[in-house]
Amino acid sequence: MKQSLAIFKALSDNTRLEIVEFLLDGEKCVCRIFPHVKRTQSTVSIHLGKLENAGILKSRREGKKVFYSIADMRVCDVLKALEIK
Repeated sequence: MKQSLAIFKALSDNTRLEIVEFLLDGEKCVCRIFPHVKRTQSTVSIHLGKLENAGILKSRREGKKVFYSIADMRVCDVLKALEIK
C-alpha cells in the first residue's frame, strides 16, 4: 500500500508525469529530458530523483551522462488505464 501511495504521489506533479510519459518509449539521457519538459536541468534532476526514490525510474551512468528509464512497468499500465499514453 505504501509503495502504491508513493507512486501516485510522485505522478501527481505535472512535470514528473510529463517526464514519465516521455520515457515510455525507452531510456533517455537527462540532456534530452530537460529540454523536452521545458525546465532547467537542476529542476528536472530534482524531479528525476523523486521518481527514482518512488521506484518509478531507474538510472545508469555512462561517463558524464546519466540515463533514465522506467523501472516499474506497472506505471505504464496505470498511465494506459488513465488513457494518458
